[in-house]
Order: sequence, then C-alpha cells, then structure tokens
Amino acid sequence: MAGPDLIKTLMYTVNHLLQQDKYRAALAVVKGFRNGAVYGAKIRAPHALVMTFLFRSGSLKDKLKAILKATYTHSRNLACFVFTYKGLQTLQEKIQGKTLQSHSFLAACVGGWLVFGDNNNINSQINMYLLSRILFALSRLAVEKGLIPQPKRDPFPLFATLVWGIVLWLFEYYPHTLQPSLQSSMNYLYHDSNVWHDISDFLVYNKPRTAAQK
Repeated sequence: MAGPDLIKTLMYTVNHLLQQDKYRAALAVVKGFRNGAVYGAKIRAPHALVMTFLFRSGSLKDKLKAILKATYTHSRNLACFVFTYKGLQTLQEKIQGKTLQSHSFLAACVGGWLVFGDNNNINSQINMYLLSRILFALSRLAVEKGLIPQPKRDPFPLFATLVWGIVLWLFEYYPHTLQPSLQSSMNYLYHDSNVWHDISDFLVYNKPRTAAQK
C-alpha cells in the first residue's frame, strides 16, 4: 500500500506546485520545451519517412537511422528554441517590469542564432519555410499599415507565376543553388520522366528494377 500512497502524495504535490502563480512563468518555459519537442517530432517524422523512402538509397537500417536522426534533430532544436525564447521573454519582462514588442524580437533573434544558426539540412528547411511565411505576413502588414496601397486585383496569380518560373529556371540551369531535397523532388518529376525502356518503368517503376537495386 505504501507504493500507491506514495504515488498519490507525489501527484498531489506536483499538481499543487503547478497551480502556484509564482512559478507560472518558469513552468511555462518548461512546458514550452515539452511542446517544442513533441511538435518537432510530429512534423518531422512523417516528412522524413516519406522523403527517405522516396529518394534515399541504402539499406532499411540506414534509412531508419536517417529518419530517427532527422526527427531527433528537429524535435531537439524546436524544443531548445522555445525554451530559449520563452525564457528570455520572461527575463526581459522581469527586468523592465512590463512587456514590450521588442522583447519578442530580441528573444527570438538570440534563439534563432543559438539554435537555428547552424547551417544544416533541417535548419535550412525550417528557416526557408519561415521565410516564405514572413514575406506573406509582411506584405499583408504593409497593406494594413497603409505603407503600400491595397491591390485592386488579387496578386496571388502573379506571385504563383513568378515563383514557378524562377524555381524551374534555377532547377534547369543552376540546380546546385537549390536545396538537395528540392533537387531530388524536381529530378523525379521533370528529368526522370524523360527516361523509360518498357511498360514496367513507364507506369510501374520510375527506373528499371535492375538499376534501382544497384
């Protein structure tokens, strides 16, 4: 009976601690670390699974290792960034006694430099993902603030035109400038579709089975 009673006492103590307002800021930082780790794993694991089995060669063991490594890196980095960001926000608020917009910017800058400043495939994907969202958001904000006039027509068709025109031009003539995963995807779509030998690698397989197994 000592075991269950000890667990009940421990759970009561922990739950009581979690309700204390004086610890709320610190606990929010800890939960931010937890949420970053979980969200990073949820986002990266399926993406790594699909991309690895579609485009990566090697044994099943090597592929599984690559998936786990990518998932761990994304999860760890996002957890560390959230921890750093929320911690620095709280610290600045405590020092100045109020919340300012600059707190968010400065905390994120430091976290971005410390966590996402390392130039690797995972960080590159995350940073480029955010860059595209930032450009959209800043454009909308500029319209809201009256810095640029409200477009009379939807600018999205022009945006799509330029994005696809530029990326395919880069792929065809300067592919080394594109991220490796994007190169792999475009090779599969636009170059591998130019090659076949019979019905098997025309409809069933991307490449002849003998070539794919080498």
